Amino acid sequence: MRRKSIQISPWFIFRKLGIFKLKEIFHRFLNRLTFFMPGGYRIRPLLHKIRGVRIGKQVFISKFVYLDELHPEAISIGDNSSIGLRSSVFTHFYWGGKRSKEHAGPVIIEEDVFIGPHCVILPNVTIGRGSVIQAGTVVTRNVPPGIFWGAPKAGPLAKATIPLTHENEYDMFVRGLRPMK
Repeated sequence: MRRKSIQISPWFIFRKLGIFKLKEIFHRFLNRLTFFMPGGYRIRPLLHKIRGVRIGKQVFISKFVYLDELHPEAISIGDNSSIGLRSSVFTHFYWGGKRSKEHAGPVIIEEDVFIGPHCVILPNVTIGRGSVIQAGTVVTRNVPPGIFWGAPKAGPLAKATIPLTHENEYDMFVRGLRPMK
């Protein structure tokens, strides 16, 4: 007795999974790809744009950065901003598959923002223009524009008068810090 070989056509897979499931799988693949791809100014931002993240001009995204995979459309990154190594941006807090957009909290990173390495940005947060987020900070609330934000207890550390961008070196940024009153 001879067994029939079963061939599964792409159309069979397409009908079973549907266009939305295939799109979700493709976006998750792109998210994983951006973890280790070179090209922080070009390739990684482009792949995240394809996923639905709104990204401005001259944005740098380091390696191993996680941008929410279920609701990338809820993330906005302004011009001339940088996201440091191994940082994470979350737009939802629920278990299971993707839910409607009402369950996603937007994350808005305005222009000229520097997010240090190993930071965690939680849903419903806006980081103001020209702000700098200290390495290892968990951002749970809005950050006003032009603020150096971080530990020991997350909050304003100094007034940032010179944004930390690829146009301004670290020394210039430090010289531009002003004490909070």
